[in-house]
Amino acid sequence: MSQKRIVIIGAGFGGLALAKNLAHSNFEVLLIDKNNFHTFQPLLYQVATGGLEPDSIVYPVRRVLRGMKNVTFRMAEVIKINEEEANIETDIGLIHYDYLVIAAGSTHNFFNFDDIKEQLLPLKGIRDALDIRSFLMQNMEKAVIAKEHREKKEIVNIAIIGGGPTGIEIAGALAEMRAKVLPKDYPDFDFGHMDIHLFEAQDALLNGMSEESSKAALEYLHELNVSVNLNAMVKDFTGNAVILDDGTTFDTQTVLWTAGVKGALIQGIDSTRHAPANRFAVNEFNKLKGSDRIFAIGDIAGHCTEENPKGLPMLAQVAIQQGKHLAKNLKRQEAGQAMIPFEYKNKGTMATIGKNRAVVDLPHWKFQGRFAWIIWMFVHLLSLVGFRNKVVTLIDWIQNYINYDRPLGIIIRRYNRPIRKKEIGV
Repeated sequence: MSQKRIVIIGAGFGGLALAKNLAHSNFEVLLIDKNNFHTFQPLLYQVATGGLEPDSIVYPVRRVLRGMKNVTFRMAEVIKINEEEANIETDIGLIHYDYLVIAAGSTHNFFNFDDIKEQLLPLKGIRDALDIRSFLMQNMEKAVIAKEHREKKEIVNIAIIGGGPTGIEIAGALAEMRAKVLPKDYPDFDFGHMDIHLFEAQDALLNGMSEESSKAALEYLHELNVSVNLNAMVKDFTGNAVILDDGTTFDTQTVLWTAGVKGALIQGIDSTRHAPANRFAVNEFNKLKGSDRIFAIGDIAGHCTEENPKGLPMLAQVAIQQGKHLAKNLKRQEAGQAMIPFEYKNKGTMATIGKNRAVVDLPHWKFQGRFAWIIWMFVHLLSLVGFRNKVVTLIDWIQNYINYDRPLGIIIRRYNRPIRKKEIGV
């Protein structure tokens, strides 16, 4: 074909924004993802805790691309980038490109816990959310027949590692579930046995947000009877207890990992062009350093400057803005015009901690409480892909607000975690 081909790896926020803004252009656009759906990751915690069903936050990629005649989709997993040959190796064969855009997103960062990562429950994709939901409900069924007090607590206690937005949001949802939802389904169980602990290695929650939001989040979690442990470095998890570096232990079989993410690197790009947090180093045009035909956007892209030595934050808004901007730059380049440097416009960050509790940091305004919670709901509802998803989510939220009734207790797919137990102190 006479059209130049742009291959986009990843149908996340950045990849979809780029593909949609290249629709009806003079490019042939090929979007590749190992899944045939887009996931709205900010609401994964609600799927994990039964507030929403999974099909409320996922949407078929092909449906998003309907009517875009120059944009096609292939479900494939990318194995390697062959820069000299200008192609990529996938599990469905070689794919040639004129321009390649890496929008592969991020993956779990287990830091020093890689050797026990199978014991932890991360929350990055829809399957993770369903694993958490199943594991929680399986443990409830075990707890109601457990005989000993310590055994009951070990089964139902929950540890959350990481005090960022995901950590505090799932902590708040679990606390409401413990207080309002589970007692209706398990009236014969004493939920005084169930403790929820959040462990954060820093001295404050929500690192990266304002001090006002951090303090408000801590206050809200305390109101929900979540035990927040600051300056608490987790050293190990035995399978039935969390061990801190000071020797303190917390009996639990359930550890939710929300402590960090890193770029989902793809083989073929040498390590000299990597940035901190496993990202590809790009310049101000999101072009991979040392390349004229490869770009990277979103979580996988690291443009490190004096102002941002670690690169821009791994946020959906960054990826969306980069996708839209790169589409304009690719069109400019083909028209013989100079590219325009990317500038991130910070529209703010927010997090919710249960019903009527949220924190919002806008560039010139910070607020917390019920109004912040309404703003949080409004923004997330509008950001969902697909009219049906917006309607279903709104209905579920209204129902949950009125009676806390959630589609929580069905165990459709059992989660079997590898067993690892060792004596504390050994």
